[in-house]
Amino acid sequence: MFRQLALAAALLAPFAAQAESRPPSAAQQAQQERMRGCNADARSRNLSGDPRKAFMRECLRGRAPAAGTQPQ
Repeated sequence: MFRQLALAAALLAPFAAQAESRPPSAAQQAQQERMRGCNADARSRNLSGDPRKAFMRECLRGRAPAAGTQPQ
């Protein structure tokens, strides 16, 4: 009996997880778009390490430096 319950639970678990997933909210979508844009900009500037972290922090806050400048 226990084996049957364990097997049933194992087979139904993926379906239960799918039923709970929801599409992202408008705020989440906006944040994801901002993250994509900031990542692309940081990549085009060839930033890495601490300068990239500083740039990403400012970019995600909406205060990214002008193109062509490096964050301090």
